[in-house]
Amino acid sequence: MELTLPRVRGRRLAAGGSLLTLALTGALTIAPGTASADGRGGHHPPPPTGPVVVATGLDNPRQLSFDDGDLYVAEAGTGGTEACQPGPEGGDICFGQTGAVTKVSRSGQRRILEGLPSAAAPDGSSATGPSDVLVRDGHYAVLMGLGADPAARTAPGAPSYAPLLGTLLGGSLRGNHAWAPRVLADVSAYEGRANPDGAQVDTNPVGLFRTRGGWVVADAGGNDVVRVNDSGRIATLGVFPTRLVPPPPFLPPGDIPMDAVPTSAVRGPDGALYVSQLTGFPFPAGGSNIWRLVRGEEPTVYATGLTNVTDLGWHGGSLYAVQLADDGLLAVPEGAPPSGSLLRVDPGGSHTVVADDLVAPYGVAFSWRHAYVSTCSVCPDGGQVVRVPLR
Repeated sequence: MELTLPRVRGRRLAAGGSLLTLALTGALTIAPGTASADGRGGHHPPPPTGPVVVATGLDNPRQLSFDDGDLYVAEAGTGGTEACQPGPEGGDICFGQTGAVTKVSRSGQRRILEGLPSAAAPDGSSATGPSDVLVRDGHYAVLMGLGADPAARTAPGAPSYAPLLGTLLGGSLRGNHAWAPRVLADVSAYEGRANPDGAQVDTNPVGLFRTRGGWVVADAGGNDVVRVNDSGRIATLGVFPTRLVPPPPFLPPGDIPMDAVPTSAVRGPDGALYVSQLTGFPFPAGGSNIWRLVRGEEPTVYATGLTNVTDLGWHGGSLYAVQLADDGLLAVPEGAPPSGSLLRVDPGGSHTVVADDLVAPYGVAFSWRHAYVSTCSVCPDGGQVVRVPLR
C-alpha cells in the first residue's frame, strides 16, 4: 500500500536551543576541564566524563539509531491545530503534520524528513507521532505511534493523514534528501484484526528493530511484539502478560491489573530477543522487567527491579536500559518532566547507574565507547541528544 504524504521535505535546523532547553537540562553535568584549550597550545583538555549535548531543539524526541556514523532521531512532533478532541489519557489532543526525522552528523544537525503526522497536547507536549527510525543501505524506515483503537484513525473528524499513524513507513534516502515515504505495513490494523493479547483493542507501535528479511516491532498498546516481513506480512512473536500489583495509596486496597507495555525489542548475543517494559498504571518503581523472547516459546523474565523502561540495547557484551522515570511516573511532580537514567543491566540482575538526572530520557543508541540518549522526550523544541561515556 502506498499513500501520498503531503509536505514531506528537508530543511536545516538552526543551531542552539531555546530557553526551555537550557532550563530543563541544568541537571546534566559536564566535568571540569572540558572547555577548550587555553589557546596557547600548551595542553589538551581531558575528555568529558559526563553527558555532553550533541543535538538540541528537538520536538518530543524518541528512539534513535546510527548508520555509517550518522545519528538519526525520530521526533514525535508537536501536534497542530486540526481535529482537536479529548485524548486517551485525559485532556485534549490536536493533530498536525509536525513529526520529523533529524540527522546528526559531523557537519551538524538537519531535519531530513518533515510533515509526518503528529498528535499532541495544545502546548505541543507529550506527542504521538514518529517513534523510531532505522536507516540502512540508502533506505529508511520510520515507525509511527498511535495510542488508540486503530478504528479511531478513520472516525468522523479525523484528519486525512491520520491513517498513517500506527504504520511502518519507508522510503529512499540520499545524503540529506529523504524521498516521500510509503506504507510498508499497517501494524495497528493487525492489532485490530488479531488482537494477540485478547484484551481491549489498543495499539501503539513504539520500538523497531531490523532483522533478516524484515523488522521486529514492539507494540506498547497491544502488549505484544510482532514481526513484519519485507512484504508487509505481520505475525505475532510474543505476548506479554498483565500482572496484579498493589494499588497506589489513593485507591482502595486490593491488587489491580497492570499492563505490560513493551517498548523495545533488540537481538541479544545469544540470538534471542530482549524486550523492555514500561508497564501501565500504576507505573510502580521497580516494577518493570526485561523479557527474553525466543520464537515459538513463552517469554521469560531476564531481569527485574527496573522502572518505566523505554529502550534497551546490547553493546560490548553488556545490556543497557533507559529508565524514563527513576521513581515511577506517578511520583513525578505535576507540571515537571520526569527524571530518569541510563543503566547497565549486569548478569544476575543487578543494575549499575551509567548516567542519572537525565530529563525524561527515552531512546539509546551506541557508537564506539559512547551511548547516545534522547532526553526531554515529552518537550516541544526542548528535546536533546546527549553523549554518555561508557566506562
